[in-house]
Amino acid sequence: MRTDQLTAPGAWWDARLTRLGVRGPVARDALLAVAVAAVMAVLVLTAMRYAPPDLAPAEGTVTWFVVIVVVQSLALVLRRVRVGWCAALVIGTQVGLVALDPEVSVRGVAGVVVAVTLGTMFPAGRALRMAVAATLVEAAAVAAVSLARGAGVGLVIEHVISTVVVWMASVLIGVYLATRRDHLQLVQERADRLERDRDARVRSAVAEERARLARELHDVAAHHLSGMVVQAAAVERLVGRDPDAARAGAVWLRDQGRETLDNLRQMVGLLREDSGEAGDRDGLAPLPGIAALDHLTRTARALGDRVTVGFVGDPVPLPTLVDVSVFRVAQQAVTNARQHAGGAEVTVRVTYEVDGVVLEVHNGPALEGPAPVRGTHGGTGLAVMRERADLVGGTLDAGGTDDGGWRVRLRVPVPTDDGGRA
Repeated sequence: MRTDQLTAPGAWWDARLTRLGVRGPVARDALLAVAVAAVMAVLVLTAMRYAPPDLAPAEGTVTWFVVIVVVQSLALVLRRVRVGWCAALVIGTQVGLVALDPEVSVRGVAGVVVAVTLGTMFPAGRALRMAVAATLVEAAAVAAVSLARGAGVGLVIEHVISTVVVWMASVLIGVYLATRRDHLQLVQERADRLERDRDARVRSAVAEERARLARELHDVAAHHLSGMVVQAAAVERLVGRDPDAARAGAVWLRDQGRETLDNLRQMVGLLREDSGEAGDRDGLAPLPGIAALDHLTRTARALGDRVTVGFVGDPVPLPTLVDVSVFRVAQQAVTNARQHAGGAEVTVRVTYEVDGVVLEVHNGPALEGPAPVRGTHGGTGLAVMRERADLVGGTLDAGGTDDGGWRVRLRVPVPTDDGGRA
C-alpha cells in the first residue's frame, strides 16, 4: 500500500470533488451539510410516519422537527471555518428538538460530526476540554428544558446521558483519527527520507564506480601508452640510421598496442560482469595482482627501463581489492619513474608482514637529462595512488630521497585469524 494514500484517507474523495469543481473547505462542507440535511429530513419523516401511536409527536410538531434538523445539519457548513459558531448552533437546535417534545428523542448526526471535527482540528487536551464544555452546556440546557416541559427525572437522565455519550465518544474518535493521521504522516516522511537516502546512496555508488573506472583507465592506459611513446621516439631516431632496429621497434609498438587493447577489453568486460569474454593474457587476470609484477618488470625492461622486483617474506593470500591495489600502485610508480626519471634504476620490493603487506618502489635520479616538466593536465598519478591506498585502508608515503631519487611506500593492513595467517 502506498504511504501517500495512507496519509490522506480522503484522497479519493478529494480527487473526485476537485474534478467536479468543489474546492475549498467551505464548498465541500456546504456539500456535506446539504447531504446530511437531506438524509436527516428523510429519516425524521420516515420515523415520525411509522412511529407507534403512543410515541408519535403531535401533528403540528413534525414539520418543526424536520425544520430544526435541517437547520442543525446546515450548520455544518461552518465546521472548519467557525467551529465555535457551528457547535453553538448544533447545541441550540438540539435543545430546540428536546423542547418540542421531550418524550420524542431525536438526535441529529451534526453533533457527532462537530465533535469529531474538534478531535481532528485541535490537540487532544484542548479538544477534550472543548467537548466537556459543550457537553455541560447542552446537558444543562436539555435538563432545564425537559423539566420545564414536565418531563420525568428518568427522561431527563436519558437526554443527559445521550448528550454525554455523543460528545465524548465522538471527540475521542476524532482524537484517534488525528493521531492516526499524524502517525501516517510520520510514516510518509520517514519513507520519503529513506527514499532520499537510497537515492543518495545510489548517486554515491555511481560516483564511486566512475572513480574506479577512471582509476583503471588511468592505470592501464598511462602505463602502456607511456611506454609506447618512449619506444616511438626511439623508433623515430632509428628510422634513418638502423632500419632493422626501427622495424623491430615498430613490431614492439604493434604488440604493445594489442596488449593495451586487450587489457582495456578485459577491464570493460569485468565492469560488465561478463567474465566469459575476458580471457587471460600471459597469465594476467582481467585485474592483475602482485603475481603480475614479474610481467610488469619484463614489459618495463623491454622498454629499456632498469627495473628489478623482489619479494621478502612468505607470500600469503590477499583480499582481491588489496592485491589489485598493490599492483596498480607499483605499476603507476614505475610509469612515473619512466616519465620523470628516464634511465634511472627502479627497484620494486614487496614485503609480506604478519598483519599486512608493504610495497616500496624506489628510483634514482634521472640519467637521461632533466626530468620532463609536467603539463597542465599531469600530476594525477600520485593522486590515483593515494585514492587506491585509502580504498583499502592503507597508508601511502611518497617523496624525494637523499640520492636525488624518489620513493613510494605503500602499506596495507591485512586482517589475520587466530592463527596469525592473513
